[in-house]
Amino acid sequence: MVYCHVAPYTSSILCPDASPLFLLYLLKVLSLSLSVFLFLCFTKSSNRGQNKTSPHTLLIKNLIQLVTETRSFSFILFKAVDFGLRLDSEMVGKENFKTEDLNLCFEKLMMFGAGSAGAIALGGGKVKMEGRAITDWKDIPMELLLQILGLVDDQTVIMASGVCRGWRDAVCLGLTCLSLSWCTKNMNNLVLSLAPKFTRLQTLILRQDKPQLEDNAVESIANFCHDLQVLDLSKSFKLSDRSLYALAHGCPNLTKLNISGCTAFSDSALEYLASFCQKMKVLNLCGCVRTASDRALQAIGRYCSQLQCLNLGWCEDVSDVGVMSLAYGCPDLRTVDLCGCLQITDDSVIALANKCPHLRSLGLYYCQNITDRAMYSLAQSLVRNKPAAVWESRKPKNDEEGLKTLNISQCTALTPSAVQAVCDSFPALHTCSGRHSLIMSGCLNLTSVHCACAVQAHRTASAFPHSAH
Repeated sequence: MVYCHVAPYTSSILCPDASPLFLLYLLKVLSLSLSVFLFLCFTKSSNRGQNKTSPHTLLIKNLIQLVTETRSFSFILFKAVDFGLRLDSEMVGKENFKTEDLNLCFEKLMMFGAGSAGAIALGGGKVKMEGRAITDWKDIPMELLLQILGLVDDQTVIMASGVCRGWRDAVCLGLTCLSLSWCTKNMNNLVLSLAPKFTRLQTLILRQDKPQLEDNAVESIANFCHDLQVLDLSKSFKLSDRSLYALAHGCPNLTKLNISGCTAFSDSALEYLASFCQKMKVLNLCGCVRTASDRALQAIGRYCSQLQCLNLGWCEDVSDVGVMSLAYGCPDLRTVDLCGCLQITDDSVIALANKCPHLRSLGLYYCQNITDRAMYSLAQSLVRNKPAAVWESRKPKNDEEGLKTLNISQCTALTPSAVQAVCDSFPALHTCSGRHSLIMSGCLNLTSVHCACAVQAHRTASAFPHSAH
């Protein structure tokens, strides 16, 4: 039996700057690399008489190539890779290649890897790393396989799940994050086939350029992926209320949902979803005109008290009633985008300023009913009804407090004095070049508004009008 043991001096010999923890990780990847090379040899031997290279062989080659190119491993790993490639080339044309030959090569590789890593040979043809004995070429540790697959794209991960039963089980049990946005055709069928397998998914990105998803795919996700927390269904024009009802029952742990551009959902379906998914923190409803009504927003304010980010861009039916319900029911709101919500007035902004102390980003683009009253409310939100001494003590000391982004583009009713008051109250709001976080496009009457650093830069330039040459 052979045991891989990392002595203190071994780390300094192989990689002087490496810590023992890094070297232990290196040995893990080395073990997996050697096992994958053996699998590569076997897949080639199983294709005797065929000129066509197995897609599984190409997959494994790409995995190994990515490992060697992406990670800066020490000399030992590169030497093992070279040895594996030479062994692979020797076996390509061998027609009578048998399992016994493969096992013999396995022992040679294990002895090579163990010897190169300063391991102690104990006989028996086994290698033990962290208590795991590798006795056969099929013994690829699941943890190491997942580390390798963590370096490749999601399309390759799906291909890897079809290599063998062991790889499929490893991927199905270990995969928690998946994106299928690369799939431009037959995404619906792909989701239907993968959802029953990838039951541990916590994040699923199904963003589309062209609508492919249908309700049966989302229902399959809801039936099997009960741990799902993040779901992106943006631009899924074919989906109906059936999808939201299914998610409400099957994925109650959702914390982030993007259904922007899903124009077929009704407000009653969103209200139903909110009543079940009460852990929701991020919700994107941009362009969901039918969905984002005052009735739906009242339900969100009632059930989703942990909500932090909400995008209501171009939801034209939203009024002060809905926004005020959100402000009162979701005090932890930090990012609110109301661009294009033509019906809202100062009352919405005042409610957000008074009830959401953690508000960091507010989008009011094209909200032309907003006046100075809303701006002064924002400026005074930190110290409302406080005396001047308290105002000075509580005034934001750094960029981490208060508003960091404010978009008032096309809000033509605002005056410079009101906007300047907001800018002075929140140091993170900038009008200077390269740091535009106070966005005022289309407001020609606000050109005199400047942040503190822009004023300071102007003063400095005025103090030295003629620099020395």
